[in-house]
Amino acid sequence: MTASSSSRALNAILPLITSNQPYEAHQKARTFASRYAKSGQYDVAIDVLFQSARELLKAGQQGSGTDLACYLIDVYENKGESVNDDSRGKLTQLIALTGSSGTWRKTTIDRAIAWSAKHSACPSGDQDLHHYIGELLYKDGAWGAAEPHLLAAGKRDSARLLAQLFTEWVETGGTPGNFALRGTLPFLESGNILAAKAFITQFVNKLLAARPSLASPLQSSRIPVDDGNEVVFTSDSATNYCQLAVLTCQRANGEKNKVVRESWVRLCGTYQAKGGVLAGREVRAAMQAIATLYFAIPPPRTQPDNPLGAMLSSMLGGAPTGAPERRVLSPGLNRPQALGLD
Repeated sequence: MTASSSSRALNAILPLITSNQPYEAHQKARTFASRYAKSGQYDVAIDVLFQSARELLKAGQQGSGTDLACYLIDVYENKGESVNDDSRGKLTQLIALTGSSGTWRKTTIDRAIAWSAKHSACPSGDQDLHHYIGELLYKDGAWGAAEPHLLAAGKRDSARLLAQLFTEWVETGGTPGNFALRGTLPFLESGNILAAKAFITQFVNKLLAARPSLASPLQSSRIPVDDGNEVVFTSDSATNYCQLAVLTCQRANGEKNKVVRESWVRLCGTYQAKGGVLAGREVRAAMQAIATLYFAIPPPRTQPDNPLGAMLSSMLGGAPTGAPERRVLSPGLNRPQALGLD
């Protein structure tokens, strides 16, 4: 029905592109789509915009193609289109065809993510869309742009791909521990223990395969832990901390398991005492947020100079009077059945 309904418009638009009249084709596509959308024929407008944008992008007309892609998203909005295989697939095709030159692709990506955030189950945007964009940017060498999308995707495949990206980044001269923290802490802070585990496991394996010299001279063999987990100590403190942090969070049960709560405080205190990036303000804030989320340790009233002492004080004395309601994971929410985890 849609194909036949849109054929009249497309028969007038597409030949203009092949005859090197992109401006005329662009204007006709907008005109036809506007008419269809105003009369409530959203699917016809979508088909006209998608096919016209696709052919313009194939012809190297990034500006006109991007404009129609954004118009397509506007029609999705007006229709109330949800994120599904078809709507997502149309956008990923257009994003891929736009190419990496200029800012055109970023324009479409930003609009697509904003739409998907309102019309999918994930407030940060559709996970599969984020993963596709992150992988596309990674392959194009835009590592910094790929990172937030792979983090937002929250899938284990995304976490492993982020680990691969960071391993390659380390090889250009980066510090391993900084990248270990950049991948592990955001996943833990969002309650996504599966992605955090997938990331740090892959990162350590890839890192040691590329640079065997990073293995700890004091403990070069893998240390098995229960439930099939293991730790591989390296000569980088932050990387070691990330492995142990994930294992400790896996055993969290709010305030009910005092032994694990105390283990978390000791772990943070021990590694913060080593100085460096682990003693930095941003990492300390992340540690405190994780302490609240997994171990029900209230945050201090103000940012402490001694975060270890603040966590101990919070454990013993409870939350400050008038403190805002804390977000704490209930038992089992950091397990595989959590929403959105593959």
